[in-house]
Amino acid sequence: MNDGPRAIPRSLFAFSIFYGGMVCIAGVLGNKQIALGPLSQLGVLLGVGPLAVEAGIVAFLLLVVTSSSIAELHGRQVANRLVLIGFVPLIVSILLSIVVRALPASPEMQPANRDAIQLVLGGTWRIWLGGIVAYGVSQTLNVTIFAALKGSEGSRLLWLRAGLASMLSQVVDTLLFVTIAFASTFPIGALLVGQMIAKVVLSAILVPPVIYLFVGLGRRLDRAPLG
Repeated sequence: MNDGPRAIPRSLFAFSIFYGGMVCIAGVLGNKQIALGPLSQLGVLLGVGPLAVEAGIVAFLLLVVTSSSIAELHGRQVANRLVLIGFVPLIVSILLSIVVRALPASPEMQPANRDAIQLVLGGTWRIWLGGIVAYGVSQTLNVTIFAALKGSEGSRLLWLRAGLASMLSQVVDTLLFVTIAFASTFPIGALLVGQMIAKVVLSAILVPPVIYLFVGLGRRLDRAPLG
């Protein structure tokens, strides 16, 4: 007997749309390097120079929080499926960037704006490949670690599970992306160390409070009456 289509939980629907948007915007934001005051000075104290991090880390941390929230609310398999589906907007956005960059600009376009958008849309095959590989591996690792920690300690310590999973996955993300994108083009040791430190610190500061916001919002969405 067919009971009709299964309803998708509201939190899963809303978070999936948000996740797809963050996948697409992360690469655009990554074109800007940001220095975060005390974090920059931390690199000086550690001997790796002032720390700067690409602005795309904000979107990537939101990806981590979203996939962890879905794992908390709907299970590891659903979260892993979301990560796989995330390859679609990621790859399509890269292909669209290539196509749009190759199309001729309007003669009426301001030269400064034309040059700026060409730079933003530009990239090399190594950078694109590094982004795809790093995304898939790090996001899957985040869900795996988060779910494994939940299996060992239950539903408690949400902030700790999310923070640890984010920190470890961001270290792997940095190793993969920087190595694939830039190895043999210039010495990458200092860049690797600096990016890892910055991402670990940001994961420790931002992810624990935001995961409670997302999980709380998801539960509220799922409890809301239909109609």
